[in-house]
Amino acid sequence: MEHIQDIQELQASLISLFSALDDEAAGENVTSPATISLDHVRSGANLERLCRPEQLPAAAGILDDQSFMLESITGVDRLEQQEFELWYDFIHTGIPGYRVVLRCTLPREEAELPSLCALYPAANWHEREVFDFFGIRFADHPDLTRILLPEDADFYPLRKDYTP
Repeated sequence: MEHIQDIQELQASLISLFSALDDEAAGENVTSPATISLDHVRSGANLERLCRPEQLPAAAGILDDQSFMLESITGVDRLEQQEFELWYDFIHTGIPGYRVVLRCTLPREEAELPSLCALYPAANWHEREVFDFFGIRFADHPDLTRILLPEDADFYPLRKDYTP
């Protein structure tokens, strides 16, 4: 109960800062797919944000400035739609259990996102794992090499079109 006011203030601040990203995109004549969901039951997060891949570093920077740490990155192969979706899970360091999810969708044939390693060093391992299993590349990653599979593996086992 003691964190309710902190949560409300943080929530309002994040919504405002994320909306500013959309305003910048509108100024560039770019339609932003960004949405904000507050449906904790659906996603397990207090706030969920859909953003374009090029918005990812700025959105993660907002969370870094608000004392969030990167908890995990999860990939989803949507073969029927010919796209991947990545879920970036962040947790607040001062408000127990307060989570934010950033979601990015990208075409399978252009599977590359900006790396968050410069902002969140822990992203190194998470991005390497996503690369290892899905083949999604992370631009400017310091060492995008296999982490769990053999270095000479020429397959990505979590792609839905993979056959052993």
